[in-house]
Amino acid sequence: MSNTATQQSFMQRNQFLIRRLHSLTGILPIGVFLIAHLVTNSSLAWGWFALKGRHQGEGMSVSEGGVQYFAHEVTWINTQVPHLFLIEVTLWLAIAFHCILGFYYATGGKGNLQHYKHQDNFRYSLQRWSGYFGIFFIFYHIATLRWGWTFLIPEGTAWSHEYSASTLAAALQGSTEGWTAAGLFVSLFYLLGVSLLVFHFANGLWTAAITWGLTVSEHAQKKWGYVCAALGAGLMLAAWSALGSAMLLDYDTARAVEASILDGHSAPAIDHNPAEHALSDEVTLEANASDPEG
Repeated sequence: MSNTATQQSFMQRNQFLIRRLHSLTGILPIGVFLIAHLVTNSSLAWGWFALKGRHQGEGMSVSEGGVQYFAHEVTWINTQVPHLFLIEVTLWLAIAFHCILGFYYATGGKGNLQHYKHQDNFRYSLQRWSGYFGIFFIFYHIATLRWGWTFLIPEGTAWSHEYSASTLAAALQGSTEGWTAAGLFVSLFYLLGVSLLVFHFANGLWTAAITWGLTVSEHAQKKWGYVCAALGAGLMLAAWSALGSAMLLDYDTARAVEASILDGHSAPAIDHNPAEHALSDEVTLEANASDPEG
């Protein structure tokens, strides 16, 4: 018995812990970051409506309002979030850990898709292949838009957080002057990549509950499946709306909005604390009312 134990590999001896760490890193921090990332990027589609709800962005089109909101959020993330580099390093390490273990488990498992083409088995195979493709896509996304590997982008567009929307649109469309064949390829690559990552996360949440023993019965797994499917549908909508908005965005229009923000002539900044400003305005009105010459 002891000889068998000593002959086991490190992975076999610690399989219980390692599998749970693998599923945990897929949720924290990777899954949480994916949700925040897609919500922020999709503001290109819904940002104008948020500005209108706050009585801001008057006279702007839906596209311009989306650029305005998105630009403020991206600038805040890149200039105001404390310890951003440490957060990024933690995320990169989690992605590396999850990818390496995922590849190890995927290559060791065998699906039965050819013999049993039912839903669960199809999801198992798609989970593996979405992971393979996801590794490649994440590397390309980070290398081009974060590390500045512009030789991988059509016409070498360099993304910058000051001109986040316009440079993103140029990278996806292939140029600053509209669509190119290379841009269409990159956009389709992004559409496939983000769609597979969203599926990988949503389906991974479902399997993680089984791994952690939270959904033991078939009934519990089915109910949790509905929750994961709803979350996946919401994230897919966010991903597609973000990509669609960037693909349809006019470079010059976005550039003009971003330039006005940098020049200080933009619409009022997004109010992250409306209660505080309302109190300040009330005090100002009272002061003016008490001053007969005001």
